[in-house]
Amino acid sequence: MDLENTQSQMRKGILEYCILQIISQGACYSSDILDRLKQAKLLVVEGTLYPLLTRLKNGGLLSYRWEESKSGPPRKYFELTPEGQSFLSSLQATWTELQFAVEHVSQNPESASAN
Repeated sequence: MDLENTQSQMRKGILEYCILQIISQGACYSSDILDRLKQAKLLVVEGTLYPLLTRLKNGGLLSYRWEESKSGPPRKYFELTPEGQSFLSSLQATWTELQFAVEHVSQNPESASAN
């Protein structure tokens, strides 16, 4: 088994959720999203982020607006649409269920049976 591949697949599985969480906290520029992911130790490159943002936008989960920049070209800021907020709420429920499941199967069987 390839450990790096498995780790990469685990990260990819939660990346969409993390990006939607970040954007749900306020309109974000793509470099802001990359910075937040980097702070969380989820290293993502632009070549991964931009296609994902486009897919989320095309799926009706995100909208964007252009804002003039004081240093350089205008910037595209992403926001959740109402559909995106609903989708994120469903993902949050799924994440909670997955956390519970992983914690449950990770417990020592003797301590789990005591619950």
